[in-house]
Amino acid sequence: MTVAHVHAQPPAGVSTETYATVATTGTASKGGRRRRARRDWAGWWFVGPFMLIFGLVFVAPLLYAMYLSLFRETLMGGNSFVGLENYAKAMVDPKFWEAMLRVSIFLLVQVPIMLGLALFAALALDSARLRWVPFYRLSIFLPYAVPGVVAVMIWGYMYGSQFGLVADINRFFGVELPSPLAENFILLSIGNIVTWEFVGYNMLIFFSALKAVPQDLYEAAEIDGAGTFRTIFSIKLPSIRGAMVIATIFSVIGSFQLFNEPSILQTIAPNSITTYFTPNLYAFNLSFAGSQFNYAAAIAIVSGVITMVVAYLVQLAGEKNETKS
Repeated sequence: MTVAHVHAQPPAGVSTETYATVATTGTASKGGRRRRARRDWAGWWFVGPFMLIFGLVFVAPLLYAMYLSLFRETLMGGNSFVGLENYAKAMVDPKFWEAMLRVSIFLLVQVPIMLGLALFAALALDSARLRWVPFYRLSIFLPYAVPGVVAVMIWGYMYGSQFGLVADINRFFGVELPSPLAENFILLSIGNIVTWEFVGYNMLIFFSALKAVPQDLYEAAEIDGAGTFRTIFSIKLPSIRGAMVIATIFSVIGSFQLFNEPSILQTIAPNSITTYFTPNLYAFNLSFAGSQFNYAAAIAIVSGVITMVVAYLVQLAGEKNETKS
């Protein structure tokens, strides 16, 4: 009797049909696992290019910045290892914390106004009471399509007290309006530019979320006699809470990354915008104007960690409110 024939015999007390079924199922299961294993590797052919680019443009620069932050360039000793001294210096740097305080105030004032306008526009477009909704939607979104540098140059020209819109108003009425580029108004002027740029972007997020709300909810509210405001506060806003949290997180990150607007306006209003107006502008000037690459890397990493923590707290608050509701 051959070995194959011995293994083909069912155990005692098990019928031939049952043994054959179990053996066939086991073989098919093993074959299925082998096929699944081969299919799992196929997914990396799609993820691989993204992971490669992600590693080159994000992970590698981040690791290199962390490496730089552990050294210090000296005239006598060259590039020497100092450990966490650059981070300790950043913790007590008044210029860095002044810049961080400035963007925090900017965040607390500008972000609610921008998101409020975006939400109002999205609710208006979703109300089914406006004609030419695609035209209005495109018009509100259009400023976001303008490159940030071009947008700042446009508004910078309008803000100029010797030229542009403010100068024309002063000459026409024979008055001397406060310059939007003055030190006391420069943060408000930058907030106006950022709001003009990103209201349409956030409006599109809210509007897309509103379009995903099931129509059954609106029909039930109409049957119950709910009015417009009742429908907004009881159905629409709770349904798009996730989108509101995402937009808030993006806005928080964008506020801490504020760079283009003050950097470009600095050439027009050098007395109002210092080299440490925002953390990113401070790190940029340390690196490219002061050649302090190591300390600039530490400033950038500390700023990034603070941004990450604040964004995470916003996410936790949003998830907590969503759980309660």
